Amino acid sequence: MVVHGISLPPGEFGGPWIERLFTNALPTDAHPYFAELAGVRVSSHLVIGRDAAITQYVKFTERAWHAGKSCYAGREACNDFSIGIELEGTDTLAYEAAQYDALAAVVAALCAAYPRLSPERLVGHSDIAPGRKTDPGPAFDWRRARSAIAAASAHPPRT
Repeated sequence: MVVHGISLPPGEFGGPWIERLFTNALPTDAHPYFAELAGVRVSSHLVIGRDAAITQYVKFTERAWHAGKSCYAGREACNDFSIGIELEGTDTLAYEAAQYDALAAVVAALCAAYPRLSPERLVGHSDIAPGRKTDPGPAFDWRRARSAIAAASAHPPRT
């Protein structure tokens, strides 16, 4: 599981742009920054908004194009074997408390559903693509996330 941070345009929250990016419908003329994304095809399994709303774009059993050139534990091409979880945020602004709770619930549910997953294997995009990516960035509180995940994992949701 890979945690990412995203905002479109950079530093702006809300609006339709993340959804439009992940559904390959981003109008490159809607904002000057979007021209840089022309032709880019990316996706993620989930996005957790600032309000903790969770939107799924790709089935967990299918490949999402979230990691790019990447390597984890000596294995390259993380898109082939990881689940991408985007949090609406930036490297420099604190993530919302509700986002940590939503992330914890998602990780606990995924680990319950897929025994090969574990909270210990949750990494940031910067961990699997060092030097190329920085998200979720220094504003992401890993200690807070891991504490919330431990609490959620102790009481996983019933299916």
